[in-house]
Amino acid sequence: MADLKQITDKEAPLLEHLVELRRRLIYSAITIVVLMAFCFIFASTIYDWLLIPYKHAVPGTNLIFTAPQELFFTYLNVALFGAIFLGFPIVASQIYLFVAPGLYKHERKAFIPYLIATPVFFVVGAALVYLAVLPMALCFFAGMQTEDITMMTSVSEYLSLAMLLILAFGICFQLPVILTLLAQIDLVRVDMLKKGRRYAVVGILIFAAFITPPDPISQLGLALPMYLLYEFSIMSVRLVERCRAAALAAQEAKISGSSSE
Repeated sequence: MADLKQITDKEAPLLEHLVELRRRLIYSAITIVVLMAFCFIFASTIYDWLLIPYKHAVPGTNLIFTAPQELFFTYLNVALFGAIFLGFPIVASQIYLFVAPGLYKHERKAFIPYLIATPVFFVVGAALVYLAVLPMALCFFAGMQTEDITMMTSVSEYLSLAMLLILAFGICFQLPVILTLLAQIDLVRVDMLKKGRRYAVVGILIFAAFITPPDPISQLGLALPMYLLYEFSIMSVRLVERCRAAALAAQEAKISGSSSE
């Protein structure tokens, strides 16, 4: 009976965590669905904004659609993209609310600045694609045209490429946020990141080759910023360790001063 009670006590917290996880996933899904419905109303406006890099990189050409339903489903994809883009901070906050109960009070406080930094870095990554990487990739593709071969881009294919790159860069730019946050709760250290630098470079190159189209512009456009973000993460983690060491030294000095009195 005692063994059965111990097993039941162990299963209860796990069950509570699963219920809480399900609730956070439901909230996130509802957020995305509601925002998708809202963004579908403005799908043509979002579409026009996403089309600007194409018009600047390949002036004088129009996108085409080759199936009657293609434009409609493209607008649905655009609405989903807008929902993910706008709902990213809310989804990140749901992750925080799921993790927070298992943290100490000082660890929960450490999350707050990163909830602010998360959407900022997401927007910075998306802006890098929108303003630099995507136009350069389009110019590279358009430059391969000849007199006999003309680029006639499908609207769904272009928007799939643009939305994939924007979301991929936005998520990849969370790297310093995640690593610095892990350093705050003492799960990551500078020496670990330095020793893992060569593996990080290989992983970044593989990830960039997998997530981007098979052209060097897009791959380098993602790999280089990710490596710079990794180096920035090392500096950020070092700053966290110095602040922790200074706070610990001040606490020890206070204890020793009070004990000497």
